[in-house]
Amino acid sequence: MKAVAITGGLSCGKSSVCYFLEKLGAYVVSSDTIVHQLLSADTSLAQEVIKLLGKKIVVDQKINRSLVAQTVFENPKQLKQLEKLLHPAVYREIDGQYKLQKKKELQTKLFVAEIPLLFESEYQSFFETIVVVVADEKLAMKRFKQKTGLSVDHYYKRTARQIPIQEKMKRADEIIHNNEDLSHLKAKTFTLYHKLMAS
Repeated sequence: MKAVAITGGLSCGKSSVCYFLEKLGAYVVSSDTIVHQLLSADTSLAQEVIKLLGKKIVVDQKINRSLVAQTVFENPKQLKQLEKLLHPAVYREIDGQYKLQKKKELQTKLFVAEIPLLFESEYQSFFETIVVVVADEKLAMKRFKQKTGLSVDHYYKRTARQIPIQEKMKRADEIIHNNEDLSHLKAKTFTLYHKLMAS
């Protein structure tokens, strides 16, 4: 079973590529979904995050992810401490799911993980193929504003903590340019899927 990472720029279409790959038969996991699951339950990790950021991030006895984001994006030191807690836990879960799928008789031949901060967390060696999804900055910014309702300032704050997209492209095995509509992205993902299956 081939392990493939999908990463790239902010609001460039990583989730859409993963959605299309899943429809084609790939087993897909999302690091964002894993973080949500790890923090929504009363786990030791959740308690550590509360200890780090304070009880202000808890709403209705649950960690509020938007409050977590607001807190750490204003404090780079806390952001680094949070990532030190979250990244190892996320990768343990990805590794566990990969091993589980590998054991199954009716397994898919493609294991896909969506990881926005793949290079930043230095976990790229786990994957055989790294796909970087990119889009023109103005278009990515427009998508970000539409999806989140947040300002351009928030867009730049988030991209500032990421490795520049040009550097990610240099490290990629495959690059998908997402500057058109979803039908074009679907067609590009279809081509990518068959290339991955054939190699």
